[in-house]
This record gives sequence, C-alpha cells and structure tokens, in this order.
Amino acid sequence: MLHHTMLRHLPAMGLLLAMILWASSFIALKIAFRTYDPMVVIFGRMAVASVCFLVMYRWIRTSIDFRAGDLKYILLMAFCEPCLYFIFEAEALVHTTASQAGMVTSMLPILVALSAGWFLKERVERRTWIGSLLAVIGVFWLTIESVPSMDAPNPLLGNFYELIAMVCATGYTITLKHLADRYSPFFLTATQAFAGSIFFLPFLFLPSTQLPVVFNPSAGMAVIYLGAVITLGAYGLYNFGVKHIPASQASAFVNLIPVFTVLMGWMLLDESFTPRQCLAAVTIMSGVFISQKRRKKLAEVPIGSN
Repeated sequence: MLHHTMLRHLPAMGLLLAMILWASSFIALKIAFRTYDPMVVIFGRMAVASVCFLVMYRWIRTSIDFRAGDLKYILLMAFCEPCLYFIFEAEALVHTTASQAGMVTSMLPILVALSAGWFLKERVERRTWIGSLLAVIGVFWLTIESVPSMDAPNPLLGNFYELIAMVCATGYTITLKHLADRYSPFFLTATQAFAGSIFFLPFLFLPSTQLPVVFNPSAGMAVIYLGAVITLGAYGLYNFGVKHIPASQASAFVNLIPVFTVLMGWMLLDESFTPRQCLAAVTIMSGVFISQKRRKKLAEVPIGSN
C-alpha cells in the first residue's frame, strides 16, 4: 500500500523538485552573467547538457518511437523552449533581479489555461479571467515599483522580457503535452538540449558576443550546474510530471518558483523587496490562486483532450 501511494505521488514529487531546481537556475544565471556574456552562458549550458545526454545515449535510444508527423511538433517545442525562451530570459536577467524574474514566472499557469481555452477549446471559467487580470495588474505594479540598481539596471524592460519568455514557455508546455504520450521525458529533454546547442552556436560568432578569455570558477561552475543539473534534471522531472498528469495541473506547480526564487535571491544574492513590491507580489500570487481554483471535474481533464 505504501509503495503504491509513493508511486502515485511520484509525478507530483518530481514536479516539486523541478520547481526548486528551476528557482535555483535564476540565481545561477545571475552569477554566470556577472562574468560571461549571456549567449556564452546559454550555449555552454546547452553544450554541457548535450554531452551528458550523449553519455547516456543508450537509455534514450530504447525510448524512441518516432513518427514522421511528430517532427513539426518536436521542432515547435524546441523552438519555443529552449531557443526563444532562453533568449528572452537571458535578456530579462541582464536587466532585472532574479527575484522579480521569478515572480513573473507565476504568469505561466494562467497563460497555459487561457491558451488551452483558445487553441484546444477547453472551457475557461470566469474566475480564471478575473485571476488573470489581477495577476497582470500585480506584475505591472511590481515593475513600476522597481528601482534601477547595479544588478537591475532596467527592471521594466527585464520584467517585460521575462513575460515574453513565459509566452514561449506556454507554447512549449502545450506542445509537450501533445508529444508526452508517445515519447519519454528523457528523449524530449535530450531533443531540447541538442536543438539548443545547434541554435545558440552561431550566436557565439556575432560581433556583439564577448567570448571569455579566462576561466572564472564561480561562473564556470554555474554554467556546468545549469547544464548538468537544471537542463538534465529540472526539464527531465518536469517532462516526467507532464507525461503522467494534465499539463494544466503540472503548470500550476510553477506557482512555487517565485517563492523559492525570492528566498534564494534573499539568501544568496542579498536581494529584497520594498513593502510596495511585497504587496504587488501578493497581488500576483492571489491572482494566480484565484485563476487556478477550479472544480475538480474540470481540473482532471487533460489539456491535450478535446
């Protein structure tokens, strides 16, 4: 009985751990960006993850049941995330704090729910629209109250970039749910890593990209951590969770990222919120809570079903 209960909760446990890892990625990115060009960091992250997957190729190979018609969905998934997503998130963290960027990620469950209603014709309740509006107001409030600093020279632009990154993550989540029934989380995560490596390689040769001339231990370890632990672990765990429970429920776990990110930003980067920013953060989380509070019958409908 205990073993059966643990197995039943494995997807939720995997999603919880993925959120903790993703929250830590904002901190690691901030540390890496202090020394290395964002494009160098993102490519390094993808390259490290790709090497890890090459070492583990024999486990991936046994889980592939490729169908020609899925190629466009696989490409769309990878284009949304990591390709576009990391471009916007990298720019976001150059301009705003890790704590504020993490807070903006709470918009993802709302965007997923609204997209499911628009593209998959799922019913979107009134409370979802009300909660969405409240959360958007909170994001704007948080941004307006932000004061430029050395670590956040342009919070308004940075938070906007993070919001665009969440739009990309929405496309990724919905496409992932379509593919998760036929492909293992391991294969889908490996596909993202390889696609990201190929996509970001040309960025290294742009005149605007500053290639590193020395190895910085803390920044270098942050890049390795992002590739080996976050890309391999967090995405693998999230893909595993989405495979076994509805994507709308899985995306709701993203609500935990802002909490974990703010705590880590405070402990590791000495970031803090003003009282008004705290009120804005509460407004965002209240909107997310309202939008996600739905009847059990609706919550159990998989996002990929019509």
